[in-house]
Amino acid sequence: MNFSTLDFAIFIGYCVLIIAVGIWVSREKKGHIKNSTDYFLASKSLPWWAIGASLIASNISAEQFIGMSGSGFAIGLGIASYEFMAAATLIIVAKFFLPIYIKEGIFTMPQFLKLRYDDRIRTSLAIFWIMLYIFVNLTTVLYLSALALSVVFDVSTMWAIVGLAVVAVSYSIYGGLKAVAWTDVIQVVFLIMGGLVTTFLALDAVSGGQGPIKGMGMLLEGVPEKFDMILSEENPFYKDLPGMTVLFGGMWIANISYWGFNQYIVQRALAAKSLKEVQWGLVFAAFLKLLIPLVVVIPGIAAFALNAEISRYDEAYPWLLNTLVPTGLKGLAFAALMAAALSSLSSMMNSTATIFTMDIYKAHLKPEANEKQLVIVGRLVSLTAIIIAVLVAEPLLGGEEQIFQFIQKYTGYVSPGIVVLFVFGLFWKRATSNAALATAIASVPFSIIIDQVFPTMPFLDQMGLVFLLLSTLMIVYSLYENKSRGIMPANPIQYERSLFRTDMIFNVASFAIVLTLAAIYIIFW
Repeated sequence: MNFSTLDFAIFIGYCVLIIAVGIWVSREKKGHIKNSTDYFLASKSLPWWAIGASLIASNISAEQFIGMSGSGFAIGLGIASYEFMAAATLIIVAKFFLPIYIKEGIFTMPQFLKLRYDDRIRTSLAIFWIMLYIFVNLTTVLYLSALALSVVFDVSTMWAIVGLAVVAVSYSIYGGLKAVAWTDVIQVVFLIMGGLVTTFLALDAVSGGQGPIKGMGMLLEGVPEKFDMILSEENPFYKDLPGMTVLFGGMWIANISYWGFNQYIVQRALAAKSLKEVQWGLVFAAFLKLLIPLVVVIPGIAAFALNAEISRYDEAYPWLLNTLVPTGLKGLAFAALMAAALSSLSSMMNSTATIFTMDIYKAHLKPEANEKQLVIVGRLVSLTAIIIAVLVAEPLLGGEEQIFQFIQKYTGYVSPGIVVLFVFGLFWKRATSNAALATAIASVPFSIIIDQVFPTMPFLDQMGLVFLLLSTLMIVYSLYENKSRGIMPANPIQYERSLFRTDMIFNVASFAIVLTLAAIYIIFW
């Protein structure tokens, strides 16, 4: 990629800005010592717009820019179902899940499992999530983002990994979630602005310089097959997006697991000023989700229409940056890519630290730990997690050709089990601790067995089938313990229906989002 001095200046200036803002917002008032609520939940002070921006910044990373643009090149707009269905999922999470989380006053998702079931479930899932964040999430974001950095700066991938880690560490470890969330507000602006620049130029190129609106029209006319939201069985990519399952099957499992029960996503919601603020924040994030395909999918389709000379699908977005984006704007577009990476890295580091500190250290290693010790442990764990990820990222992922798809599939092995644990824990009072433990243990084996028995079944359909099997296990085992052994849940969640009432702003905004989604699927069926 041909970077000019101006491009380098813009990119480096962006990194300096993020570090400076992160350190500045991390300051505490004179005489106030940062406690665990300050560090892990940003003093519960985040307004709705910061929550929404931080959610999107943490969610969108190099995988989306590079991986989804590549899928846009190969599959088309259908891959945007992951984003569109996420918008609908955010509304469900805001209305039905978060009121219970906030009422219970939890710090972490494993803590909720302890309240609902027992400490065995809490500890098992805490260890699982820590390993997942370090060896899957952190390493993937580091490696994919470093690949792009290494090309621009002409350095080895390892040095690019180290550079990314240093920038993320420099502001996030000291300030905690407050630094992460407030820098995310800036990063989501760069992410969307920089991404839209690339989209604008790609569509303009499609139209031969007649503007992006004309270019969009020419895309619709020239490659209509790339705008099918629901793929037919004859489509070569049907296994990735199996028709109606996108709307009524396994994609719901993936989205609900990610947006409803994922620590580094939910943690921002738990840091809100109030329940109303968090619900508005999630609706704001849902609106932003409707824009994301314009930033990460449409460029891939444009690259296809422009007959991009690439050897693999994931090269579509870098090809656009190198071929179409001019001096100066190239630095802005690349800053958007790095904004996505840095926000995800800092979020995952903070959430790893939160789970270890509250669910392992305070719960088992040192229950009497004071607030100062909890913050110190949180910082040390954040640093340790990123160091481990730096050391293993290239050896672990360097030989993988389809990193995004690989991670999606094997992370999906546990998603059905997590959804069953939380959904039944939240809304079915008869679910027992032993049934929950059996479900947690069975999740991966069930997924592997279904994959082996039905190897040609689309993965989203496999997830849906595993969810049904695990739900059956949870129900049958719980009812057996209820009736035959007289065992009833020790801590069923108690709530009134009034807890799920939402205000008019939330209801109107939610209706507008659902109406927009319905229109998209009807138009591009």
